[in-house]
Amino acid sequence: MIWVDNDATPRAVLEVLFRAARKRQVPVMLVANRWSEHPKSRYIGSVVVAAGADVADDYIVEHCDDGHLVVTADIPLAARAVERGATVINPRGRTLTDADVREALSMRDFHQELRDSGVETGGPRPFNQSDLQSFANSLDRWMSRRTPELVAAHAEGISGAAAGRVEGSG
Repeated sequence: MIWVDNDATPRAVLEVLFRAARKRQVPVMLVANRWSEHPKSRYIGSVVVAAGADVADDYIVEHCDDGHLVVTADIPLAARAVERGATVINPRGRTLTDADVREALSMRDFHQELRDSGVETGGPRPFNQSDLQSFANSLDRWMSRRTPELVAAHAEGISGAAAGRVEGSG
């Protein structure tokens, strides 16, 4: 199962995930606080959560499990997903392990302290074709290692109950 923090995932990364879902028959679930277009497929679904800080992150963490993949650029979400046993790949293709995510959290906190004290730290460089290729390669490596698990998940696909569900809207 692949969980996607869809609040800021580049469209090109989503297209790679959509192709992989159909070709390898791997369930992909987009999670965000707004609806987003995606191809109709039994392997691609979406969950719209209520608006609010970390609501989508909380949903992903509650539902991801050991062996799942989480795609996110959100370092705190990555740390929580790794704690649950999930593999995390950011949209630029970096796979975050337990050790990597701690380092990334430290750097994130350090940069936040600099920004809070008035130091201009700049933002990330623009997403480019090299990042997309790196993501596709990391995704392929994850799928290659998970083939038996993915075959079992293939039988389930994305259930109709999960696809298009709106959480916390009632």
